[in-house]
Amino acid sequence: MNTAEKIIDRLNLQPHPEGGYFKEVYRSSDIIEADALPEAFKTERNYSTSIYFLLTSDNFSAFHKINQEEVWHFYDGSPLLLYTISPSGELTEIKIGRDLENGEVPQYVVPRNYWFAAKSIQQNAFSFVGCTVAPGFDFSDFTLAKQEFLIKKYPQHKKIIEEFIR
Repeated sequence: MNTAEKIIDRLNLQPHPEGGYFKEVYRSSDIIEADALPEAFKTERNYSTSIYFLLTSDNFSAFHKINQEEVWHFYDGSPLLLYTISPSGELTEIKIGRDLENGEVPQYVVPRNYWFAAKSIQQNAFSFVGCTVAPGFDFSDFTLAKQEFLIKKYPQHKKIIEEFIR
């Protein structure tokens, strides 16, 4: 049986700034030149990247956004509850897991420029997922939310924002 500690150790996962643990496992060798990308990208990007990502139930993924779409893939453990806030302020809750009968989905795409955060649904558990990004991820594309800014922009979601801010 997998445990969070075994997965972290065997896959050499490292702490992620948003919370949880991660390891990049794929970065395409091909490059998209900056002038072929949307304005949000100031430098070239690899075609695609992917990571392993693990959350424990005593931690969470804080609200953040990136310039790309991000595909979440469920692997093991507790289902995740993923929260997204669209640029227009629509809050969505998505359950990522294996139990299709109870509304979980094994894969979900977070649209670019949406704020998003996540937590394990079950107590005393972990959620092990993968995340794929295209064009490839670079930390210059990553924005960790600041509480005052996000609440000012989306005051109707103050409670959930306060729960998922570092």
